[in-house]
Amino acid sequence: MSETDTETEEKTARGGQKMTLNVRRTVESGHVRQSFSHGRSKSVVVEKKKRRVIGGADQPLEEPKQPPKLQRAAVAEVKPKQEEPQRRTGVVLKQLSDEEKDLRTRALVEARQRQAEEERLKSEQPVVTELVPEVPPVAEEPVEVVKPREERHKGEAKAKEKAEEAPPRKHLKEEEEPARSPDLRHKKSPVAPRRGQERVRGRLTIINALDEEQRQRSLASLKRRQERHKKQVSGPLAQQKIQREVVIPEVITIQELANRMAERGVDVIKFLMKDGEMHKITDVIDSDTAQLVAEEFGHTVRRVSEADVEEGFIGADDHAEDLAPRAPIVTIMGHVDHGKTSLLDAIRSANVVSQEAGGITQHIGAYQVETPSGQKITFIDTPGHEAFTAMRQRGAQVTDIVVLVVAADDGVMPQTIEAINHAKAAGVPMIVAINKIDKQGADPQRVRTELLSHEIVVESLGGDTLEIEVSALKKTGLDRLLDAIALQAEVLELTANPHRAAEGVIVEAKLERGRGPVGTALIQRGTLKLGDLLVAGSAYGRVRALINELGEQVTSAGPSVPVEVLGFDSAPEAGDQFAVVESEARAREITDYRMRERRKRLAVAGQRGSLEQMMNNLKTAGVKEFTLLVKGDVQGSVEAIVAALEKMGTDEVRARIIHAGVGGITESDVGLAAASGAVVLGFNVRANAQARDAAERDGVEIRYYAVIYDLVDEVKQAMSGLLAPTRQETFLGNAEVLEVFAISKVGKVAGCRVTEGKVERGAQVRLIRDNVVIHEGKLSTLKRFKDEVREVTAGQECGMAFEGYQDMRPGDVIECFEVEHVQRTL
Repeated sequence: MSETDTETEEKTARGGQKMTLNVRRTVESGHVRQSFSHGRSKSVVVEKKKRRVIGGADQPLEEPKQPPKLQRAAVAEVKPKQEEPQRRTGVVLKQLSDEEKDLRTRALVEARQRQAEEERLKSEQPVVTELVPEVPPVAEEPVEVVKPREERHKGEAKAKEKAEEAPPRKHLKEEEEPARSPDLRHKKSPVAPRRGQERVRGRLTIINALDEEQRQRSLASLKRRQERHKKQVSGPLAQQKIQREVVIPEVITIQELANRMAERGVDVIKFLMKDGEMHKITDVIDSDTAQLVAEEFGHTVRRVSEADVEEGFIGADDHAEDLAPRAPIVTIMGHVDHGKTSLLDAIRSANVVSQEAGGITQHIGAYQVETPSGQKITFIDTPGHEAFTAMRQRGAQVTDIVVLVVAADDGVMPQTIEAINHAKAAGVPMIVAINKIDKQGADPQRVRTELLSHEIVVESLGGDTLEIEVSALKKTGLDRLLDAIALQAEVLELTANPHRAAEGVIVEAKLERGRGPVGTALIQRGTLKLGDLLVAGSAYGRVRALINELGEQVTSAGPSVPVEVLGFDSAPEAGDQFAVVESEARAREITDYRMRERRKRLAVAGQRGSLEQMMNNLKTAGVKEFTLLVKGDVQGSVEAIVAALEKMGTDEVRARIIHAGVGGITESDVGLAAASGAVVLGFNVRANAQARDAAERDGVEIRYYAVIYDLVDEVKQAMSGLLAPTRQETFLGNAEVLEVFAISKVGKVAGCRVTEGKVERGAQVRLIRDNVVIHEGKLSTLKRFKDEVREVTAGQECGMAFEGYQDMRPGDVIECFEVEHVQRTL
C-alpha cells in the first residue's frame, strides 16, 4: 500500500463514521469584512462563546440561554442547534485530542477560581452611599462581537480589569461568563440606586443589557438626579429668584414680558387666568397689567412711554458762561390796513407791500435789519386779516417784543384787540406805534384812550407801555421807534449760546417748484450750518442751502437770524419747533413716532364717540356740504383759508374740505376732486398742463385767487345757493260761507261774502272751522253771479269751490293767501 492510500484510509476512518463527541467546540468563529468611510476596509473575526459544563462523557452539553430578542448587529448570528446523534451537521467538527481536552479543562477550572475570588473581593467592599456618575450607559441594542484578529486571544482577566478601570462603553462582543451563578448575575450595586434597587457593577453583556431587571440608567439621567438631590440638600437659598428691573412700555406681549422677567410664559398666563383673564402667549396687554404681573413675580418695574423717543430732542439749558448777546426778535402786529408792512418797509428801506396781492400781507415774513447805530433787529411781519389768527399767534410765541401798530384815524379795531390778547398770552412787552399821524382826521389821543379799555396804559398817561407816533408814508418817528426797541431789548438782556446745535421755530413753510419743500426758520439758540441734519415736526432732512432775507446764500445762521432752509423731505408745519440731531436714524425715529401719533389722532377723530356725538351726527345727517380742495403757496395762507371756510358753515350747509396742501395743483388733486365732486381752489398757485387736461376731461372746476377776500366772498355766495329758500306767506283776505249749493257736474259750491281784503282765483286758501284749520288747498272756481272773475273785493258776494274738497258748511271762514319763496344768504 502506498503512502497515498494510507492517508486516504485514515481520512475515511475519521470522517466516514458517525461519532458523538463528548466535548464540543465552545467557540464558533467566522470572518467578516468591515467597510469604513473613504474606501477603507478591515477583516475581523467574529467569535461566539457558549457556556459549557464539564461532566461525564455521556452527559450532553448545556445549551446557553438565548435573549428574548436580538437586534441586527454587525454580522448575522447563527443560532446554534442541538446535534442529533444519527444526523450529520453542516459543519464537520474537529476531533479533540486528550491533551486539548486537559488544557480546556484546566482553563475552565482557573476561570471558576478567578470568579470566586472576584466575588469574595466584591463582598468585602464597603457600601457607597454617594452617587457615582461613572456608570456605563444602558446598552439599548444588543450587538455581535466584532474584534480584530490580533485581540482575539487576550485573557478574560485582563478584559475585566480594563472594564473596571476605564470608562464604560458599548462592547461589540457577546459573551457569557462560564458557570456564573444566577445570584451573582442579578446582584445589584449600592452605588447608584434606582427605584429602590442597586446598580449592577461589572462587565456589560448582551444578556445583561436585555435583562429588564438589570437595565441601567444613562449618565445624563444620573446627572439630572444628582442636580435634584443638590437642590433638595441646599434648600430655598439655592432656588431664590433673581430680582430684575423690568422695562415695560405702553403695550407689551405676554411672551416679551416673560422674557424680560426670565420667567416661563405659561406661568404668566396662569397668573392672568387666576384673575379671570384668558390670554394667549402672543396677546398684547397694557402697561398697568404688565406692571401687576411683574410685581407679583417679585421684580421691580420701570415704566417707559413711546414718547420717550423725543427725550433729548431739545437740549438742556446753557451755562451762563456760554451765553452771548443776541439781536431782539420783534413782531409787528395790528389790524388789517393799519400800515404794518408799510412801517416795516420804511425801516428796511424796501418795498414789500407792492409784492403782496391786494396790498395786504398774506404771508408771515421775517427780516433782519441793521439800525443806524449798528444794532441788528429781527422783525416778523404778521397778517392783520381775521383769517390769519394762527399766524399772529405763532408770531407772538417766538417774539421778544411786540410792536402794536394802530392807525390814528381808525383807532382800536377787532384785530388790534386780538393782537393785544396774543401779546398778553405770550407774556412779552409791548410798544404801541400810532401810525398815519400825517393823515387828515388823525387823532392819536383817541388811540391812547381806547387802549385804556383793554388795560394798555401808555407812558403819556402814566403807564409803562411805550408809545411812539410814526408815519410810514413820511418816514417820521422811525428813529424814536428803533431807539425804543433797543431800550426795551437792553432791559430784557437777551442772550443765547451760539456754540451749540441749532434750535428754533419754523415760522412759515411752502413747496416751491425747483426748490422743493422750503421752511422759513428762526434760530433761537445755536448755529445752523450747511449739512446739519434737521428735524421739524414730521419732516426731516439735511440742510442743502441757507438763504437770508436778501436772497443770498449763507453758510451758517446764528441766534435770532431768519433764514430759508432747503433740504426737507416734506414741507414742515408752520409753527413746528426744529432742532439738529446727531444721526439719520435718530431723525427717522422721531419723525416716525410723530407720524404715528398724527395718524392715531386722525383715527380717533373719525371714530364714533359718545351718545351725545351720535345724536349730533344724526342732527347733521341732513346738512348739505360744499366740497372743496384747497391748494396754496404757503402753509400759513392755507391754514387761514381753511379756518375762514369752516367758520362760514351753518346748521344747513357747511364747507367740507377734503384736502388742503401747499404747492401747485397736480393731476392727482384733480383726480381726487373728480372722485368727490369737489371744486379746486388755488391761492397764488396754478395747475400744470396735465392737471388742466384732466380737469377739462373730468369736468372739474378750478378757480384761482390772489386775495383772500375774493375767495371767501365767492365761496360764501356759492354756499348760499345750497340753502333752502325761505317760504313767506302774504295775507290776501277772508270770506265767510253763507250757504252751500250742490250743482250737478260741478259739485258743492260755497256762497260766500268777502269780509276782509280780497280773494283771488288760484290763490292758496284755508278752510277754518271754529278757529281750527280743516283744509288747506287752492281755489278751483271763483264766480261773481254766473261769470268767472279774477278777484272779488271786500263787501261783495261770490261763489267758491275747492280743488279736491267738498266738506264745506255754513259759518266756515275761508282765508285766502299767497306764498312767496325768498332766497337766503349766509
